[in-house]
This record gives sequence, structure tokens and C-alpha cells, in this order.
Amino acid sequence: MDTVERHRSLYKGTTPPWKETYRKRCVERLKNSRSKLLDRYRQMGADEPRSSSGASIIVQEVMEEEWSALQSEDQRLPSLWSPHGMPEISSSGKEYDELAVLEEIHQELMSQEMSIIEQYERNLQFEQQYISSAVEGMDEMHIICPICHMNNLSINSYFISCPCGLYINTKKRNITPDVLQRLLEARVSEHMEDCLNNPVFSLAHDTDSHPSLMISCQACDYLSVVL
Repeated sequence: MDTVERHRSLYKGTTPPWKETYRKRCVERLKNSRSKLLDRYRQMGADEPRSSSGASIIVQEVMEEEWSALQSEDQRLPSLWSPHGMPEISSSGKEYDELAVLEEIHQELMSQEMSIIEQYERNLQFEQQYISSAVEGMDEMHIICPICHMNNLSINSYFISCPCGLYINTKKRNITPDVLQRLLEARVSEHMEDCLNNPVFSLAHDTDSHPSLMISCQACDYLSVVL
């Protein structure tokens, strides 16, 4: 057994005292960096470059930044990244065990990152399907009711209505099918910027009992007036 293997065997099964604190901080930072992650994903798509260590850019940044923060609180912690972002391996001390722990945390973060991207893709598909189903036929501009998802809306100069019960007074508001379509798309896209769950549409009445079309999401407490 060579020196490296003896070192791994010696510390096999040991857990550094900082592991759980570091892991929780990395997980929380990744969640808080969701917008940054999705911005990069939208810009780079499937061709997002990987670092030479195999980690995605956002995961490596999260791990390096949290390790630096942890080091600032405990100067005894070793430097596990070189200036070039590569994990540094030393043949002394307990770094082999620590690097194994880092790899375990790295894999967990990569899994969560992929989960965020997959949920984003599902939500994007929902948005695309909604937009394509909301408008049927460019000539007549039929718009499917966002509440029941079954009937075409009746849209004229005075009101918008649906057999399911939707009724909104639009007199003097110049609401055309094209305008309504853009309003619906804008609200769905706005919600999608910060939340990956599917929103729902509903009617709400103001103090004068005038109904408004609302979009909301229970998962993120998003609420906005469409019309």
C-alpha cells in the first residue's frame, strides 16, 4: 500500500467538524443563487463551459466562496483551492479526507443544480405550451380562458367573458385579443423569473365589485393583476 492509500485508509470514515456547517452554507448559497444560475443557463444553454475540475461554474463558485468565508472564521482550516480554482492535494495532514468530503458536497450541489435546471425546463415548457394553446389561429386570435383552460374567450369593446364564469368589464380600456395575449405572456414570464412552479389565474373583486383577472402562486406568494 503506497503513502496515498495508507493516508486514505487512516482517515477513512472520519468526518471533519466543519462538514455540516459548510454543506448547509453551500446549499443555502446555491438556492439564493438560483437567478444567477438560470441567467447563465439561458445565456449558455447546454454548451455551458465546465471548469477543469469538472464542476459547473456556479457550483465551484459557491463552494469556493463559502470555503473562503469559513476560513475567515477559522484560520486553522487549510486552503483547498489554488488560485486557478483547482483543488490542492497535499500528501500530509488530513486533506485527503477533507477532499473526499468536498467531493461528496460537490456531488450533492451538482444534483441540486441539475434539479433547478430541470424544473426550469419544465416550467419553460409549461409557458410555451400555454402560449401556444392560448392563441389558436392568428387571423381570429382565439384565446383560451386562463382559468378553465377549455373555452375560447369572448372579447369585444365592452367585456371579456367565458362560459366558465369569467367576466371582466373592459369598456373604454381598448383591450383587444392581441393586448390580452401580451398581458398574459408578460405576467407568466415575470413570475417565472423568480419561481419555477406553475402559477394559476383567478378572478378577484375590488371594493366596487369590479372583477379583475389575477395571477398567483402559492409556492412563492407571487400575486399580480393581469387585467
